[in-house]
Amino acid sequence: MALHHTRSPHLTRILPAALATLMAVAGCASVPQQPDADVAGSTMWRFDDLRHIGGAPVRVEGNPQIISTEAGPAVSFDGDDDALFIESHPLAGAQEFTIEAIFRPAGGAFAQRWLHLAEATDDVPAGTYPPVPASGPRMLFEIRVVGDRWYLDAFTTGPGYNKTLIVPEKTFAVGRWYHVAQVYDGRTYRSYVDGELQAEADIPFQPQGAGYASLGTRINRRDYFNGAVLSARFTQSALTPDQFMRRPAID
Repeated sequence: MALHHTRSPHLTRILPAALATLMAVAGCASVPQQPDADVAGSTMWRFDDLRHIGGAPVRVEGNPQIISTEAGPAVSFDGDDDALFIESHPLAGAQEFTIEAIFRPAGGAFAQRWLHLAEATDDVPAGTYPPVPASGPRMLFEIRVVGDRWYLDAFTTGPGYNKTLIVPEKTFAVGRWYHVAQVYDGRTYRSYVDGELQAEADIPFQPQGAGYASLGTRINRRDYFNGAVLSARFTQSALTPDQFMRRPAID
């Protein structure tokens, strides 16, 4: 914008800078936070290549597919035998933690486990893959599907602690994207859907050891998931809802 010669030299110097600042602020306000933004101490899993996830090797079973969505690449599971086994427990050793994911359930069976982190041990039968016990230390997300709605099941267990966070009265429609999280801050274990607290309890959590993860099923191949997962993030500290990944503003 042209400046009139009647303006003072002082205004002539500061007005363009002020306008530039206002335009920059307006531009920033119009750009949403990316749903896969990293934070310090986090491990991000993006699902655009099933050979490696988060830098870890992947074993693919069934026929999970990388699909294009309005929010970006996601991995889709058919609820039958699709699964990914990832050679990583990204929260091994963590004394506090946050697990987040953006996913889209599609209905189907009542019990569906779609994210499972498990500690590996040496006392499993030879040839077992992954080499983790079905009932050892673990962290996981499940959903319970009732008709065209679902509710969240967050769970962790290990020596001296075993807790399920589940509220059947808090249900959500299938077929939409959701952000879910579970957080442990050194005392209290909490679960969230789209940043809203679902349940909480104090637990004597103990850090888990190195291990494996499964996506789309239990680590022992049960309760397969029907739907898609866009991204997951694992942080070795307790995040607050304002620090969570952003759910895509689409359905």
